[in-house]
Amino acid sequence: MHSRQEKLEAFGKLLDIMDDLREKCPWDQKQSFESLRHLTIEETYELADAIVEGDIQELKKEIGDILLHMVFYSKIASETKDFDIADVLHSICEKLIHRHPHIYGDVKVANEEEVKANWEKLKLKEGKKSVLEGVPKSLPSLVKAVRIQDKARGVGFDWDNKDQVWAKVQEELAELIEAEEEGKKENIEAEFGDVLFSLINYGRFLKVDPEMALERTNKKFIKRFQDMEAWVVQDNIKLSEMSLDEMDTYWERSKRTE
Repeated sequence: MHSRQEKLEAFGKLLDIMDDLREKCPWDQKQSFESLRHLTIEETYELADAIVEGDIQELKKEIGDILLHMVFYSKIASETKDFDIADVLHSICEKLIHRHPHIYGDVKVANEEEVKANWEKLKLKEGKKSVLEGVPKSLPSLVKAVRIQDKARGVGFDWDNKDQVWAKVQEELAELIEAEEEGKKENIEAEFGDVLFSLINYGRFLKVDPEMALERTNKKFIKRFQDMEAWVVQDNIKLSEMSLDEMDTYWERSKRTE
């Protein structure tokens, strides 16, 4: 691993390169907060992919891409005299110190849950009117549900145990079936959403990341389906002309070969 001085020099080198690009590169010169936004979102998902895949080398690259974007935004802001990278770093340092009084103050905590609870209380003292204000509106709905539940739990609004949550899942499933029988689309959609929300809550009690779990299932399905497609082609059969039972035979074969 590198020394503290080497790390500082590497970060300084990135700042120097950013200065050069902004001054000399036509593409970099044209970028703005708005033009970089969708690229940053894309890079964030690529980082998430690397984590799911467990690809350490790719993870290193994607962290670098994200870091570049943070430096880029700060460089643009410095040109309008709004703030620079030092302001960004000072700001996050001050926030971390303020929100960790059990490290930098005299507050005592017994466990992780007390740390989270203190974090949310401090945010309210900073002027936020709701603990849910910190949940970005543009988050994917599944991730947003997790964050909403985490924040509600941080102030004590939560179930006592997973059995209570599972009972809620079953209750929501029964309501979904009832709504389906009634046939009103808006009610079916609402109850379906309640089922998903309660399942995400149950996953939290199982200490399962719903986003990670679903993505792993997506990847597993893709792998099995593509294996099935390959064997079908190998046997000179058209997938579109097969019965479901015939396809299922190949599907079971792909499961057995994993």
